[in-house]
Amino acid sequence: MSMTGLPRYIAIEGPIGVGKTTLTQKIAERINAKVVLEEFSDNPFLRDFYQDKDRVAFQTQVYFLVARFKQQEELRQHDLFARSIVSDYLFAKDRIFAYLNLAEAELQLYERIYDLLRPRLVKPDLVVYLQARPDVLMKRLRKRGREMEATVEVQYLDSLQRAYNQFFFHYDESPLLIVETSDIDVRLDEDFDLLIDAMKRATHGTNHFVPRSRAG
Repeated sequence: MSMTGLPRYIAIEGPIGVGKTTLTQKIAERINAKVVLEEFSDNPFLRDFYQDKDRVAFQTQVYFLVARFKQQEELRQHDLFARSIVSDYLFAKDRIFAYLNLAEAELQLYERIYDLLRPRLVKPDLVVYLQARPDVLMKRLRKRGREMEATVEVQYLDSLQRAYNQFFFHYDESPLLIVETSDIDVRLDEDFDLLIDAMKRATHGTNHFVPRSRAG
């Protein structure tokens, strides 16, 4: 635990459009932490993936897996006692997309690669899982207006949210805080402060964030 009362290594997770990076940067600014952002835009297969998922799913997934591993490997060498870290992704979530997008034969090969890489990485001290309804995710994607996400459909977001829920239902590698963001805005000080307090309390097992102003 850092002097701020928050864990030293925090990972923020959730489907595209849910607000991971916004929250990551806001937390890091509050506690003067090192920011680690997922480098998704460097993936040369990503644009084609949104156009024709089946054709380039394996190449897209393996590129992400290796890129995420390389970035996380640097964290393993980082002195966690020198400065806190807030990341906008969790390495283990890579398997969510693998199971969602890969064919069986591709998945078997992917799992062999994943099993070689995973044991070498540092686990977060806290994972914050952000949820939102598919219609809310779609509105947020449209608002940020990234060209390569223009073809994303609400059905894909629904299946992605279900896959995330299934993954985190079984997740037990770190303390977990589940946050439903559909009706809150962590950019607002009131909601953000309540979330920070919930993060400080989430030291074991699975926890849920319900803002007091909206509870009941």
